[in-house]
Amino acid sequence: MNVNKLKEKITLHPIMTLLIMIGVTIVLSGVLSLLGVQVTSRKISPTSLEYNTYIAEVSSLFSLRGLKYIFTSTVSNFTLFTPLSSLLIVLIGIGIMEKSGFLKVAITLLTKNAKKIHVTFVLVLLSILLSFIGDISFIIMLPLAGILFRYGKRNPSLGIIASFAGLTCGYGLSVVFTSMDSSLLSLTTLASRVVDANYVIEVGSFLFVMVLSILLMAIFITQIVERYLVYKLDKYEFPETEVEEEFFMGKNEKKGLCFAIVAFLIYFLIFMYNIIPGLPFSGKLLDQSQVFYIDKLFSYNSFFSTGFVFIVTMGFVILGFFYGIGAKTIRNNKDLCEDLGHSLDGIGQTLVLIFFVSILINVFKYTNIGNVATTFLATLIEESSFTGIPLILLLFFVTVFSTLLLPSSLSRWSILSGVAIPVFMKAGMSPEFAQVIFRFGESVSIGLTPLFAYFVIYLALLEKYNQGRKPINLLKSIRYMLPFSFLTLVLLLTILIGWYIVGVPIGIGAFPTL
Repeated sequence: MNVNKLKEKITLHPIMTLLIMIGVTIVLSGVLSLLGVQVTSRKISPTSLEYNTYIAEVSSLFSLRGLKYIFTSTVSNFTLFTPLSSLLIVLIGIGIMEKSGFLKVAITLLTKNAKKIHVTFVLVLLSILLSFIGDISFIIMLPLAGILFRYGKRNPSLGIIASFAGLTCGYGLSVVFTSMDSSLLSLTTLASRVVDANYVIEVGSFLFVMVLSILLMAIFITQIVERYLVYKLDKYEFPETEVEEEFFMGKNEKKGLCFAIVAFLIYFLIFMYNIIPGLPFSGKLLDQSQVFYIDKLFSYNSFFSTGFVFIVTMGFVILGFFYGIGAKTIRNNKDLCEDLGHSLDGIGQTLVLIFFVSILINVFKYTNIGNVATTFLATLIEESSFTGIPLILLLFFVTVFSTLLLPSSLSRWSILSGVAIPVFMKAGMSPEFAQVIFRFGESVSIGLTPLFAYFVIYLALLEKYNQGRKPINLLKSIRYMLPFSFLTLVLLLTILIGWYIVGVPIGIGAFPTL
C-alpha cells in the first residue's frame, strides 16, 4: 500500500514531464555546444552529383540568443502548429456527427453483428492504409477510434491505442505510391546516380513487399490488442443511461440516414470529379505543374492538399447536418451551432498539452541535436565495410534510433540517402531495397517519440477518456506502444531478411539485389 501511495505521489502529469524535457533540452544544448560537439559529413549536389562537405553542430539555447529565440518564437510557433489547427477544425465536423446522432446510428449498424476482433482488425487495417493521406490521418482516425469503441460498449482508450498502433507501425507502409514516397524517391534516385548516372526507379517498385507487410501487420496488431492489451487497461465505466439504453432504428433515424447518405454521395462525387485529370472542367483541385498524379494531389501548391482538412470536415458536417434534419435532432439554427461546438467542450487540457509539445518540438529542432545525431549515425554506414544482412541490420537500426530524435522522414533521408544508397549499390543491393529498409525502420519507433508532432493527439485523447485518479503520464502512453513497436521490429526485420535471402521482387521491376 505504501509503495502504491509513493508511486501516486511521484507520478508526473504529462505537462510537468514536458516542462522537464524542455528544460533538459535547453541545458543539454548548452553543454553540447560548449563541448563543441559537431559532425562532418557529405551531401550530394543535385546539379553536379558530387559530394559537398558540411558540418552539423549543436546550437545552444542556454544563452541570451537562445533564450530570446524561445520567447520570440513560442507564440507564433503555437499558432502555426499544424496538429492544433487541424484538430480543432476536424473536431467541428466530428462534433456535429456525434451530437446529431449520426455516428451512433452508423457505428451501431456497422458493428452490432460483428465480432469484436473483426471490428478491431478493420480499424487497424484502415489506420495503416490511410497513410497515403499523410499525417492528417492521425487527426481523423484517433478521435473516431475512441467514439467507435465507446459506442461498441468497449474502452475508448483501447480503440485509440489500436488506431495509433496501426498509424505508427504502418507509418512507412503503403499500397499506393504516396506523396512522401515520391519525395523520398527523388532523394533515392539522386543518390543512386552517383554510382549509375542512368539508374531509374519505378513508382511500383515497393508494391509486393508493402502488400504482404500491411496484411501481416494488421493481423498481428489486432492479436496484441485483443489477446494482451485488453486485459492491461482499467475497466471503463459507462454512464447508466448508456448502459441501459438499447438501440432502436425508428422512422426518423432511417430518414436521417437516407438524407445523410444521399447528401454525402453528391458531395463526394463533386469532390472526386475535381481530382480526376483530363475530363471537361475536372481536376480543379490538382497542381497541374507536377508530373506524378500523387504529387498533383498532395503537392504544397495543390488546392486538394492545402484544403484537405477543410474538405474532410465539410464531409463530416454534411453527414451530421443532413442526418439531423431527417432524424429531427437538428430543428433550428441554435441546435446546429451547438452541435458544431460539441466536440470542443472540455478541450482546454488538450490545448495546454499541445502548447507545451509545440514548445518542446520547436526548441529541440532549434538545437539541431536530431540532425547531429542522424549525421553521426550516417557516418557509421559510410565507414562500415558491411555487406548483405549485416548492412541491412545497420541501416535498419540506424533508422530506428535516428527516428526517435528526428521524426521528419524527409530530413532523415536527406542525410542518410546520400551515404546509404551508394554503399548499398556497391554492396550489390538495390536503392529501392534501401528505401524499403528505411521506411520499415522508422515504423518501429515513430510511435515512441513525443517529438513526433501527432503523438500529442494520442496522449490527449488517452487523457480525455482516463477515468482513474492519476493522469495518463507520458511514460505510460509510451509503454502502451512498446509491444507494438517490438512486434514491428521483429516482423519487418524478418520480412526484409527473408526477402533478401529468397531474392524475389519487392515490387514491379525491383529486386533486393542489383
